[in-house]
Amino acid sequence: MKMTCKNIALLAALLAVACVCEGVTFGQLCQGNPNNMRRTSDIWGQGHYGAPRGSRQHKGLDIECEDGSVVYAPFDVTLNGKVIVYTDPAKAAINDGINLQTDDLCFKLFYVRPDQTSGTVSKGQRLGVMLPMQQVYPGIKSHVHVQMCDKSDPTVYF
Repeated sequence: MKMTCKNIALLAALLAVACVCEGVTFGQLCQGNPNNMRRTSDIWGQGHYGAPRGSRQHKGLDIECEDGSVVYAPFDVTLNGKVIVYTDPAKAAINDGINLQTDDLCFKLFYVRPDQTSGTVSKGQRLGVMLPMQQVYPGIKSHVHVQMCDKSDPTVYF
């Protein structure tokens, strides 16, 4: 490939993105799951990014978390408001989440009742509590759903 100024600029931008992503790893999300074990397969499906959900694909990564467990900040984060997960009133018990941002990442955590929805929280501090997923999906491996704001695959950060 001929190295033009345009190609060099593109290469520099790609390397900058690679450097930002390299070494960025989620800290512990959930009490009782220090290694962020992922939800694999259960009667409701699988928890990996891209898993089939009927006619659509799963746009997040599910990290196992027992109902009622404390959920922690995986980084020093800014809280950017509450997330409403569903429009279905039958799922009201698990209809909370939180928008989070770092200098490099924007992501959402679903099925978490946040303690607060604005301000900042340090890595490892309590964000909130895991909601009662078993009430809505009996037999599922309860989990926090991690979704990047741009719906890209969060797996690279785990």
